[in-house]
Amino acid sequence: MPPRSTAAIRALVIGLMVGLMLAVLPMTAARSADWTEFRGPGQQGHSAETGLPLAWSETEHVAWKTDVPGLGWSSPAVAAGKVWITTGVDDGRSLRVLRLDASTGAIETNLEVFTPAEPGSVHSKNSHASPTPLIEGDRVYLHFGSHGTACFATDGTEIWKTKLDYNHRHGPAGSPVLCGDLLVISCDGTDVQFVVGLDKATGQEVWRRPRGEGRMAYSTPTVTEVDGRPLLISCGGEWVVAYEPATGEERWRFRYPGGYSNVPRPVTGFGLTFVSSGYDTPVFYALRLDGRGELGEDHVAWKTAKAVTRNSSPLLVGEELYMVSDNGVISCLDARTGSVHWQERLGGDCTASPLFADGRIYITDENGLTKVIAPGTTFQELAVNQLPGRTLASLAAADGALFLRTDSSLYRLDD
Repeated sequence: MPPRSTAAIRALVIGLMVGLMLAVLPMTAARSADWTEFRGPGQQGHSAETGLPLAWSETEHVAWKTDVPGLGWSSPAVAAGKVWITTGVDDGRSLRVLRLDASTGAIETNLEVFTPAEPGSVHSKNSHASPTPLIEGDRVYLHFGSHGTACFATDGTEIWKTKLDYNHRHGPAGSPVLCGDLLVISCDGTDVQFVVGLDKATGQEVWRRPRGEGRMAYSTPTVTEVDGRPLLISCGGEWVVAYEPATGEERWRFRYPGGYSNVPRPVTGFGLTFVSSGYDTPVFYALRLDGRGELGEDHVAWKTAKAVTRNSSPLLVGEELYMVSDNGVISCLDARTGSVHWQERLGGDCTASPLFADGRIYITDENGLTKVIAPGTTFQELAVNQLPGRTLASLAAADGALFLRTDSSLYRLDD
């Protein structure tokens, strides 16, 4: 057997370390085989899955391919051997949730959730069904922006529905997050901007916090912990705000002037949170998580304006932070200092968020091309894989496989 390269050994060690870290994370009771929400149960794009495929094509390592009706850019959520996705049929007038068998790809449930008479227009990089389902136990939570939010039992029984009024203009995008007994959603429209905590059992509002001065955004909040207390990080237009999840009390806020239409979900590590200021000219910030009130530049550990992401969420692996710009430039930076280790071009434009699994980083562009690279301070490309179709949804890793969604189909890729 030939000796492993230094990069390969490092990737293996990092994979084992992350697997151990995920195994003890207190944030979720999900099994390692589950991918329960956008960017996974740890909310940072990491999976403990092993034995995943390195290479695939339309005819190689495809366990199944299922055609999906309508259009939706929600990422797959996988739990208990079932895959959940949402879609919009009839130009968004029928908003639906699909449950598929993870082993066979068979569509077992196709439920109509909401029927907006005038769903409005969406951005070319969006759909009427872009927020990712969130699974907890025998419940699945579905958010379609101002079109409605719902909770169903995993057998298809409706538990509750509610509606949050705000004008998202380009369609819904940000996904919900669970914080104890609350389902928390960022609602940043062109008219009003607020964050809301709903009772996950009933859908009733427990708290609502207006943003104050702000602009529209499409980001998913992230839950972390500071000094032994949970903290909710939510990126809005012009501001990133940290809240007490149980009460919605604002702990701190930081302003990135001019930023709006924020999409990337924050990631956290080393006492920092990593956020993008959004359109038009993004700045990427590493912010210290401690502090109170309105934070100033003294809470900026580092920042950069080079090849900054506006849609794809960043990825933290070991001591390196990875991000992908909209035009497909991958950057690897030192997470503590922001110094650049390397930058490479992926291929086409990129909207999907990268995945770290099985000691590798998977990055999918908008044209069905997924590059697989080794984590580390030296760029090492491991594989380039092509599938037909447009690809804006992020990969999910679960059940010993990868689940990849295109504009018309859902794939299960495994060895």
